[in-house]
Amino acid sequence: MNNQNYQYPMDADWSKTELVTVITFYQAVEQAYEQGCLVAKFLTAYQAFKAVVPGKADEKRLDREFKQVSGYSIYRAVQAAKKATKKQFRME
Repeated sequence: MNNQNYQYPMDADWSKTELVTVITFYQAVEQAYEQGCLVAKFLTAYQAFKAVVPGKADEKRLDREFKQVSGYSIYRAVQAAKKATKKQFRME
């Protein structure tokens, strides 16, 4: 992974465990764009992320903020993982 200097979008109300869960998912999104990611690993990280961020509005807000700082779309990565037919997928 390339070390870009940006801050992940966070919520002040999250616990340390929830922060780790969300960061792990953000890193999976980065990996999907940068070198490819295992579909199962990505979807597992997404399910954990959804346990922390169950609301669609919050997910969309975080996606917008994440895309602004990283250039990567959470939504597009999730859609690609769900449609993937191989064990691994990579974002274009």
